[in-house]
Amino acid sequence: MTDPNEPVALITGASRGLGFAMAEALAPDYHIVAVARTVGGLEDLDDRIKAKGGAATLAPMDITQDAAMQHLCRSIHERWGGVRLWIHTAFHDTQLSPVDHIDAKDWDKAIALNVRATGIMITYVAPLLGRDGTAVFFDDPSTSGAKFFGAYGATKAAQIAQARSWQAETAKNGPRVHIATPNPMPTALRARFYPGEDRSPLADPHNEAARILAEL
Repeated sequence: MTDPNEPVALITGASRGLGFAMAEALAPDYHIVAVARTVGGLEDLDDRIKAKGGAATLAPMDITQDAAMQHLCRSIHERWGGVRLWIHTAFHDTQLSPVDHIDAKDWDKAIALNVRATGIMITYVAPLLGRDGTAVFFDDPSTSGAKFFGAYGATKAAQIAQARSWQAETAKNGPRVHIATPNPMPTALRARFYPGEDRSPLADPHNEAARILAEL
């Protein structure tokens, strides 16, 4: 059984990387609602959270599916009344290519997940956050305008543009919108972008999670 009065953190993209680390860092102070398509990653996260004495609700869902997200947010409202935090780390890592060779299917997938789903999720989650909650997004300015990052950079910039507009619109009345810039981390996403890179100087995702949560 869960306490209906406990603070809830909704984490989209929780099965790996920074989302996984953020979820683990927030437990057991928050009940974690972990959303991702990768069931195995969510189960690993659940084990880590339970080992800390925390609890999680696993939601193996695709955030591009509007009906699934509507159902999830309605269920959160009915069970807890809202969320204290929304951590949005879900992102499609596009293939690297020259702009004039961008694969159409990959481009459509990037727009669907990185841009459209973010905008739609904001409309669903905003009522759950109310005036006092906090939404967190993650910028990656190093790829903007970089060679072969046209699809990734464009959709990431579009996502953050939405977040910045929401941030400006809610500055007085909430919810709070925070945009963090993580240091480079040895994630699976980065490994696909920079194969063969020396990963030893990269920041540990758990350290980055702690640093970003301290900013809040």
